[in-house]
Amino acid sequence: MSLDRRQFLRGSGLGVVGAVAGLVGSSIDAGASEQNVSASDALARASLAPVPFHGAHQAGILTPQPPAAAFVAFDAIAQDREDLAQLFRTLTSRARFLTAGGTPPQVDGASPPSDSGTLGPRVPADGLTVTLGVGSTLFDERYGLASRKPRHLAPMRAFPNDDLNPAWVGGDLLVQFCAGSSDVVLHALRDMAKHTRGAMQVRWRLDGYLSPPRPDGIGRDNLGFMDGIANPSVDKPAVAEQLLWVVPGSNEPDWALGGTYHVVRLIRMFIEFWDRVSLTEQQTMIGRYRASGAPIGMKSYRDVPDYAKDRYGLDVPLSAHMRVANPRTAATEPSRIFRRSYNYDLGTDLNGDLNMGHAFNCFQQDITRQFEAVQKRLLNEALDDYVSPFGGGYFFALPGVKDESDWYGRGLLA
Repeated sequence: MSLDRRQFLRGSGLGVVGAVAGLVGSSIDAGASEQNVSASDALARASLAPVPFHGAHQAGILTPQPPAAAFVAFDAIAQDREDLAQLFRTLTSRARFLTAGGTPPQVDGASPPSDSGTLGPRVPADGLTVTLGVGSTLFDERYGLASRKPRHLAPMRAFPNDDLNPAWVGGDLLVQFCAGSSDVVLHALRDMAKHTRGAMQVRWRLDGYLSPPRPDGIGRDNLGFMDGIANPSVDKPAVAEQLLWVVPGSNEPDWALGGTYHVVRLIRMFIEFWDRVSLTEQQTMIGRYRASGAPIGMKSYRDVPDYAKDRYGLDVPLSAHMRVANPRTAATEPSRIFRRSYNYDLGTDLNGDLNMGHAFNCFQQDITRQFEAVQKRLLNEALDDYVSPFGGGYFFALPGVKDESDWYGRGLLA
């Protein structure tokens, strides 16, 4: 694709030109009002169960992936290391409450409310998880943490096809919010922002969503293909210790044991351009049938391709995204990553083009050995003409908060 076409499709910015307006209807009779109440009750009952907050690892990594998310990077503006520790304690206490749900403290009418009230008088848990990570910039001279930096933590690397916008890159901290509904995610973000004002400031934010499986299988990305089919089985401890968690003997700081490296890569998709490509070409680029998710030449998305038998790419092309990203060889097995991605929609850009894409989100034991190795294999793939990474960052997801007396980053800041 020519440079002129790419510039035209990208437009002149990532901004959204409009806001979504809410529509408020009125009931025309008592029957309609009763129906509205019933619908609200049903929605409340459909909320997800609470996810335990305490544990050796943070929730939001291995826990089931709910449909709504927000990825929010922050710059730390705490004055010193003690203020930073207090920030982490505050984040812990708020996350502990929000993920459990409950009734916020009541205050007199002359004081500001203790809660925004956007979820009603009682805060539902709705499967909320709050996953905190730290970026490499937190380990500069401000807080005296340089000697404690995780071994593989560095600023996010720019690859040849990237078009990184500094306003959307990096951050001292990353908070991943996930829940059963977007209002619960946004309520949690608003609560965190209120209680940490003066200690951290939003750098960038992207809200994400999952599409439900249609007709079955796995949800689809904005290219129309099932996403995240071939994830490694990190629910098995032996696999997780090889690919996911920082473990003893990995030459990492002791405080980092039980944590994992978190990569977020914000990828714009040139939707209008993609939608004018033939189905055959789309499937050839991905390596799967769009409708079923099955590898080309197979019947189900659950089918595992045998590349040794298909050595010349007569079924799944040698250049297909799925084959290059995961060649399924003994040599490439250590580079597998655990994906937990979301779609996003930022409306339209200043040229009126759809501004939609993918919040690629993955966890791994070693960014260089895993994420970056995969990206190097994918350099100059055919899909590059239809996507453009513009932001994100490398972070280290902290070990879990073990109990009521523990807090995020206690080992790091001790």
